[in-house]
Amino acid sequence: MPSIEMGLLGVLYFCGMAHQHDSFKKVIAHAKEYGFIFASSEIYDGLSAVYDYGQNGVTLKNNIRQYWWKSMVQLHQNIVGVDAAILMHPTTWKASGHVDAFNDPLIDNKDSKKRYRADVLVEDYAEKLEQKAQKEIAKAQKRFGQAFDLAQFEATNERVLRYRAQHKEILSRLAKSLEQEDLADVKNLIEELEIPDPDTGSKNWTDVRQFNLMFGTKLGASAESAMDLYLRPETAQGIFVNYLNVQKTGRMKIPFGIAQTGKAFRNEIVARQFIFRMREFEQMEMQFFVRPGQEMQWYEYWKETRLNWHLSLGMGQENYRFHDHEKLAHYANAAADIEFNFPFGFKELEGIHSRTDFDLKQHEQFSGKKLQYFDPELNESYVPYVVETSIGLDRMFLAVLSHSLQEESLEDGSSRTVLKLPSILAPIKAAVLPLVKKDGLPELAQDIVQSLKWDLPVAYDEKDAVGRRYRRQDAVGTPYCITVDHQSLEDQTVTIRHRDSMKQERVAISELSQKMQESISFKHWLS
Repeated sequence: MPSIEMGLLGVLYFCGMAHQHDSFKKVIAHAKEYGFIFASSEIYDGLSAVYDYGQNGVTLKNNIRQYWWKSMVQLHQNIVGVDAAILMHPTTWKASGHVDAFNDPLIDNKDSKKRYRADVLVEDYAEKLEQKAQKEIAKAQKRFGQAFDLAQFEATNERVLRYRAQHKEILSRLAKSLEQEDLADVKNLIEELEIPDPDTGSKNWTDVRQFNLMFGTKLGASAESAMDLYLRPETAQGIFVNYLNVQKTGRMKIPFGIAQTGKAFRNEIVARQFIFRMREFEQMEMQFFVRPGQEMQWYEYWKETRLNWHLSLGMGQENYRFHDHEKLAHYANAAADIEFNFPFGFKELEGIHSRTDFDLKQHEQFSGKKLQYFDPELNESYVPYVVETSIGLDRMFLAVLSHSLQEESLEDGSSRTVLKLPSILAPIKAAVLPLVKKDGLPELAQDIVQSLKWDLPVAYDEKDAVGRRYRRQDAVGTPYCITVDHQSLEDQTVTIRHRDSMKQERVAISELSQKMQESISFKHWLS
């Protein structure tokens, strides 16, 4: 790659990051203003990379968790759930490889004094090359219209081929360097590509160093007798050490899965991008146990199944893509990420890994316990292979929030901020609004709230003009607003206003629950 092109791309990289930062700030501001996310311990100036979920955020988070749990456990007869403890015997993490090999390659900028993940800097740079290729494709599509042949253009266009060749070359070299633990070459790659500090543009870098991400703690009555423990960096090991318990007590037959949601902890020295990367976070994982030799079949199955789950939420197929790993984890023979187009670019949302039999064999070795499965169809015992699906709940929360936040210009020249959350996930499904605070309208509105609350989360709002109340509910993502007016007293009907279209319809009070349930039911969204 010519040096002048590298320099230009570095400038574009820096400018692009600045633009993304501006748009992302709106998401962060909205999250706080409307009770979704607060900085932890904010009255004490907060704690870096630790956040609290507010009144609307905790409900949205729980709804995402339930949507995942139902799709995994409720819809699959051969998948069950567990809730393993956060504190586990320390040998667990020796067996899993985390004690010796759970590191991130980090690099410091000498001028800004900021620290970054070296591999992320390179990956972000490579992503800019793919974006440039996509711009060339978009221009050609516009130029040729319906006559445009995407496959032929991608295979023959000089610029697209060059950008993608550079993209592949960079990521391949990065993967090789990390695989060989050649950190000096990772730094050389950053310098050759002239990658700047995303915040300042400085290119004055230190050497790349490895940092272990485990959080250590102690268990015991006194410091002298205390046992060294770790806060779990992933939830998967809780599933593996309980594999035999679940298999025997549940009389599970291969193939079967074990699902879990729960907190994990990582000493993220580079914790940025709001809740995308945190020190305390929540995972939703499923480990699927299969016959040796069938793991790739199930790997492809779960790649497709998990992508379809994401697509069911209606956030646009164009916002998802698969990214096959160049560098595999020590336990994997295949791995891919489902990436989502966040405000700061395409980033990992969910990982699908074929973990082979690594984990169970390691735990067999370190514990001295047999973790084999007797297969009655084959009449033999074996250590099962594992296919893993793992999604960060906080990342999923951010994906939903950032995609749903929209600014709309209206026909009357005004604008509105609307959070177009999938209605199945919305914290509040309906808000009941008396038109005025007199004439018996508040009393009827409260009766409606009391009736609906058994079936769905409902809010009551009587403050300000009804238009302002509509805007307030738009901003928190409420799918329906129910307006109680004087006609309601006469004929027991109300006006339902739909968030996305802003259309209004008259509905009998007795039909309200059924009317809304149809569009917020789990079956409606996932079937």
